[in-house]
Amino acid sequence: MALLTPPDSMITATERTGNVPGRRSGFLTIPVSLAALLIIFSTITRLALMLKAGQNVEYGPVSVLSIFGIGLFYDLINSLYFILPLMLIGWLTPGRLGEKKGYQWVMHSLVFVMMFLLLLNAVSECVFWDEFGSRFNFIAVDYLVYTQEVIGNIRQSYPIEVILGLLVVLSVFLTLLMLRVANRLAFSSMRFGMRSLALAGYLILVVAAFVLVDNSTRQFSKNTYNNELAGNGMYELFAAYRNNELDYDQFYLRLSDRRASSDIRSLVKTPESHFLGNNPFSIERQIVNSGPELHKNIILISVESLSADFLGSFGNKLGVTPFLDSLARESLLFTNLYATGTRTVRGLEALSICAPPTPGQSIVRRPRNEGLFSMGNVLKSKGYQTQFVYGGYGYFDNMGYFFEHNGYQVVDRAALSKEEIDYENIWGVADENLFELASRQISLATQAGKPVFSHIMTTSNHRPYTYPEGRIDIPSHTSREGAVKYTDFAIGQFIRNARSKPWFSNSIFVIVADHCASSAGKTDLPVNRYKIPLMIYAPGLVKAGTMPRLMSQIDLGPTILGLLNFSYRSKFFGYDIFKLEAGRERAFISTYQSLGYIKHDSLVILRPQKQAATFMPDFRDGSAKESPINKHLVEEAIAWYQCASSQFRKGLMKK
Repeated sequence: MALLTPPDSMITATERTGNVPGRRSGFLTIPVSLAALLIIFSTITRLALMLKAGQNVEYGPVSVLSIFGIGLFYDLINSLYFILPLMLIGWLTPGRLGEKKGYQWVMHSLVFVMMFLLLLNAVSECVFWDEFGSRFNFIAVDYLVYTQEVIGNIRQSYPIEVILGLLVVLSVFLTLLMLRVANRLAFSSMRFGMRSLALAGYLILVVAAFVLVDNSTRQFSKNTYNNELAGNGMYELFAAYRNNELDYDQFYLRLSDRRASSDIRSLVKTPESHFLGNNPFSIERQIVNSGPELHKNIILISVESLSADFLGSFGNKLGVTPFLDSLARESLLFTNLYATGTRTVRGLEALSICAPPTPGQSIVRRPRNEGLFSMGNVLKSKGYQTQFVYGGYGYFDNMGYFFEHNGYQVVDRAALSKEEIDYENIWGVADENLFELASRQISLATQAGKPVFSHIMTTSNHRPYTYPEGRIDIPSHTSREGAVKYTDFAIGQFIRNARSKPWFSNSIFVIVADHCASSAGKTDLPVNRYKIPLMIYAPGLVKAGTMPRLMSQIDLGPTILGLLNFSYRSKFFGYDIFKLEAGRERAFISTYQSLGYIKHDSLVILRPQKQAATFMPDFRDGSAKESPINKHLVEEAIAWYQCASSQFRKGLMKK
């Protein structure tokens, strides 16, 4: 094949009749040239990301050499995968067909497309790094599923048309330059037999890379930024797709099933509960609370990306949450609560089914997630009308399907007419319109004589950070701080309006974050990047004050139910923090691979490849010093995570 044919003056009449020495071919030339460009682009991208990371990177000679040396290895592996289409086409194309101009135009167009993809990948990696402080990962895989929201978000955040135009022009220039250089350096032509031998050798390398190489090699440092820089973005996207769901039993340290089950039953047992049935693998138990049940309306607001350190109550000096800070003084403020993960679906999972995070995909996104034991189902059994109110479209991240099939009525953006929307971006309507919708739904439910459980999920604190102008003193589309302040404004407007509603005096308001604004840090699981605020506001029912005990996001459901004196059958893993004996507090934090367990002043991290480590974390800056393995604590962590994974897989989380 000749993807690129030299000038006619270089080819003799004899050479035109078949594959002979002296004739030039693009079979290897173009793929090798494109692979070389991939490595060059990847190296430049790695350097750019290192500059973005700044002082977060460890810059010792060994570290820098490792970053670029290991990075080169992954660039080479990625180049093997990237040139596969060209290698297969070149192998199948007869020499005479390769000389035809029409064919060459087609192939040169393919080279242009691949060049454009290389440049687009480099730009996309920089954008993703700005948002998440990492290479492409599980989040990027999720985003490929929801292209409408993601592309819309990018268009609203960046001058995408200008960027794409520049990339097209640069791609044309680089394609022409590469073809010209490749023409001069072209390999000799090969007959089909020789092409087959060359392809066989190449495919052996591809298969060996697929079987023998994973992304664990880049985990050479205790500094997470160094490890991320040593990777290759395209390869990491491929690796994240392969590991979309991680089987706990296959990849993590485990106990015997009986030992893990025995341990978890001991760990979830609390004074107000007793187990039901004789199944040794079940955690089903009866929760018995004394006193009359209080059928109050429960208004649960989960706020997008509201890190604790945005609030003045946690030391922020910028004044971006004036209403929430004032409300905190009238509420019970929880000051030591940790989110289970780094995605909205993780927060929703924790708040609805009260279970530790499982490796890989959130249960909200997994198949067979219908009919789970959830807050919605518990409260429906108590006569509540339960609803999930969301400012975007419920299909995103499978949220609508999950809540609809687990005891909630789903009310989303589609319930609003155009006249009811003051502003919207790709993620959803402005938070003030979301709260107007929620207020209407709550009023309708209470007028029907039923208490209501309304879980409201905000969207405004999300890139592109746009909201209606004139509401706050920070212009729209300027910063996350502006988005935080706007959400604070919208919550304030909602609470103030609620005070005039007949259902207000019979309601408790629970305000919590779904996760933090950023999870990036020097360590794998920086604990300070998981700390979120929680306040319960119910004048006359809940006394204002602070609750400093360590608490997980999965404990919120049982704590609310306990606060209302509900007795109920439970399959929750969470604790009622008010009933829990001192010293038993713990919290869970995670990425899609690393599973963290906080207890007392220690952090256990379970990782794939059946690894475990114990750390002494600094809860202020997120740094962590590795300490000798605490076997007892590691086994506790294993019991929690192993049982959560197996209970979902075996259907034991079903209601």
